[in-house]
Amino acid sequence: MGNVLSVVILAAGQGKRMYSTLPKVLHPLAGKAMLRHVVDAAECLQPALLCIVYGHGAEQVQSALSDIKAEWALQAQQLGTGHAVRQALPVLPADGMTLVLFGDVPLIRVETLQAMLAVGSPDKLVLLTDVIDNPKGYGRIVRDANERIVRIVEEKDATDAERHIREINTGIMLLPNQYLGGWLERLSNGNAQGEYYLTDVISMAVSDGVEVRSASPAASWETYGVNSKVQLAELERIHQLEQAKRLLEQGTMLLDPARIDIRGSLSVGRDVVIDVNCVFEGQVELADGVRIGANCMIRNARIGEQTEIAPFSHIDDAEVGAGARIGPYARLRPGAKLADDTHVGNFVEIKKSAVGLGSKVNHLSYIGDADIGAGVNVGAGTITCNYDGVNKHKTVIENNAFIGSGTMLVAPVTVEQGATIGAGSTITRHAPAEKLTLERAKQVTVPGWSRPEKD
Repeated sequence: MGNVLSVVILAAGQGKRMYSTLPKVLHPLAGKAMLRHVVDAAECLQPALLCIVYGHGAEQVQSALSDIKAEWALQAQQLGTGHAVRQALPVLPADGMTLVLFGDVPLIRVETLQAMLAVGSPDKLVLLTDVIDNPKGYGRIVRDANERIVRIVEEKDATDAERHIREINTGIMLLPNQYLGGWLERLSNGNAQGEYYLTDVISMAVSDGVEVRSASPAASWETYGVNSKVQLAELERIHQLEQAKRLLEQGTMLLDPARIDIRGSLSVGRDVVIDVNCVFEGQVELADGVRIGANCMIRNARIGEQTEIAPFSHIDDAEVGAGARIGPYARLRPGAKLADDTHVGNFVEIKKSAVGLGSKVNHLSYIGDADIGAGVNVGAGTITCNYDGVNKHKTVIENNAFIGSGTMLVAPVTVEQGATIGAGSTITRHAPAEKLTLERAKQVTVPGWSRPEKD
């Protein structure tokens, strides 16, 4: 008998208490749909088959996960967990094991699922159970005098004595496929909810002589489900604090671990310091000695060693070299690539441009579609006029050029090596190397003019 593993994720629920047109399982946690978190955990187990049982918001759910390799089983009516798994039966193999997960339980860890697999086999049933102080609302694990699991009783169907049991069912199960089809066919909805409970297969397994084993999560929050925005927010904070702890354990200095959001992957070197209220999205790499000021937003970026990002800076799909100084209030947009020892100051925006070694753009400037060489100084208020209303054009500023304040560089244009541009110029033609180029209208003072007054 093969040990082939199948994974079924139940994701058909509407989530009425979310008060949203977005299907519950697509609500984001740490910037990623809850269902995607569960899929990622399942894929780490390398199952032979992944099946998602979907229902409410069917097209939205399938579209959001169109990139994954999975079977899709439609649960047109949500008649309980047993009914949901039954929809997946046609694609499940006759032997092996099926792990049942939930699309609204996003924090389940791979290590916990591996622990279940370690005690499971194709002729046994494994439950993920937990012992909690307040079991209200959960199905209780009923054991016999020899501590063997004999059944699960839902709270609405439990006796007073059974309600005092603190070991609860998390809903996550590892089921033997050779018995699963027969068990699901025997399910009844004769209960307080009028639903087909998957948990009823436990008593069937006991009756059929199938051993029921259990495993437990390392932390109770791994099995918390989401039925409201309040619960989603609670899990978000749990998840973010866990990521903060990981960073602290790696030696990162977080000035307040409760005020950081990581919505993707953040890798850090040694002696990194991150101030409060910073958000990291996508893939972000911080090299040794990087310092991030308060209230920064960094997405899909690589920051070189010993670089300092001052407060309120936004960096999106950009690269910053070593020893750079960015901000405060700087914005690096997609395609910005800054070399080592560059300075980008307050209220400067850079898009799809390269800034060379040691160059400075310190104040109130827009640099778009430009190549800036090494040792360049760009004065305050400089704009590369890159857009003619239809097409974008390139500005080239060669090594050691000096751009005076308030300069308009009308692309396509080149400022050659060592050139100086006088302040207040509008440059429409190439500026020659090592020369001073300026363009200013004649200053005029109008005699006899007086400022108009209100009538």
